[in-house]
Amino acid sequence: MNNQRCSTLLLKLRGRRGIIHCIYVVGFMDLFGVSMIIPLLSHHVKALGASPTVAGIVGSTYGILQLFSSTIVGSWSDVVGRRYSLLTSILLSAFGYGLLGISTSITLFVLARIPVGLFKHSLSICRALLSDLVSESERPLVMGHFNAASSVGFILGPVVGGYLTEHEGGFYTSSFTCAAIFLINAGLVWMLPWSEKITDRSETNCSNSASKGCPDDYCKKSAQNGAHANHRHPVLTAEKEADCRAPGKPRPGWREVSLLQPAWRQLTSVSSRIHMVASSDMWDLFLVRLLMAVAIMLYYSNFSLAMEERFSLKPKTTGYLISYSSTLGALAGFLVGPVTKLYRNNMAALLLHSTVLTCSLIFLYAAAPSVWQVLLTSTFFAISTSVGRTCITDLELQRGGAHASGTLIGAGQSVTAVGRVLAPLLSGLTQEISPCGPPSLGVVLALAAVGLLLIRIPKWDGRGLAKTVKL
Repeated sequence: MNNQRCSTLLLKLRGRRGIIHCIYVVGFMDLFGVSMIIPLLSHHVKALGASPTVAGIVGSTYGILQLFSSTIVGSWSDVVGRRYSLLTSILLSAFGYGLLGISTSITLFVLARIPVGLFKHSLSICRALLSDLVSESERPLVMGHFNAASSVGFILGPVVGGYLTEHEGGFYTSSFTCAAIFLINAGLVWMLPWSEKITDRSETNCSNSASKGCPDDYCKKSAQNGAHANHRHPVLTAEKEADCRAPGKPRPGWREVSLLQPAWRQLTSVSSRIHMVASSDMWDLFLVRLLMAVAIMLYYSNFSLAMEERFSLKPKTTGYLISYSSTLGALAGFLVGPVTKLYRNNMAALLLHSTVLTCSLIFLYAAAPSVWQVLLTSTFFAISTSVGRTCITDLELQRGGAHASGTLIGAGQSVTAVGRVLAPLLSGLTQEISPCGPPSLGVVLALAAVGLLLIRIPKWDGRGLAKTVKL
């Protein structure tokens, strides 16, 4: 009997792996399509006759909409389930990019950016879905691989977009191609085996007793991963035990029936989740995220101009350096899993060390006497920031509970969006003083993040990183 249950578990684990790999493909295609468009937007707005001021206002529309919609859409995915929220996000984004393909006026261009700004949260929902599917110990590895796949798409997209732009009507072709990619993504998401009981890590927890008699080491390891998640989140144990006693009960990450609830009830549930996150004791993590987001953006904000003014570097050479750093950042996603194991899943210590390293690298870049030192700092900077992003997301999910992953990831994206609004302003002000002004301010902000972590991490350890948000 135990062998039969272990065989069933292994089949479900293999199916779940297939779903995870499909999500990797969705992430790759998502940023591949988006990055075809991003470099061309400012040129297209100017071609439509917009002044620099109007172009700046139009360009900020997307960021402002993302700022307010990230948390709402993320929380909505917790309420109605990942399938319908992800499909809605992808299809409305495809509509927005398709509308962009026929934007022959500023008005149409702005209208096209509205659905994208409101609903382009497919990557956040994918991360929440991955969090549903894996155990806490596996989550950094899976998130790192997903970030790597997405980053590769972001690197390759501009190459294709640039090639298409060389032909007549290239921007419109790129826009329709992006919309087509999103429609393909929607089809891929629709065809995933959502009805199967290949669900979140609670499925693994149900099999813990069976693993005792299972001769397969992989089966035992998977069950232990599920037990580890319960140990870190004792509040969820009762819920998961109830799920085990009710095999037919839908799992948290795959709730579809709630979509049939009245709109007012969905809105009430979303508001309740957002309020609990806002009133939780997670301000320290969100503040660290904001400080580091602004610091990293300041590092990149005037990179090309600084290279030209400080080292007389040609734009072409600077482009090669940026591509080199971006490629390393993508590959660094595969290092997250091994590094996490090296730290024995102590994400707080890993976040502190990666933040210290990032701060040091920004300082070395600001004080670099030669291009070779910039090259060296860019090499390790790409790695440290990639690890840091995964760490901060994983800590938010640890402390808030993975069952509210959509709300938490969405809130994190809203905080990052605030950084996108602040960074250009701060960069412009500090650049008036010196080309090294933006990264110098980045050092100060990163030091503030390090100080905050040194103060708060002992308190996290004292609570055992216990949940602070109960949704």
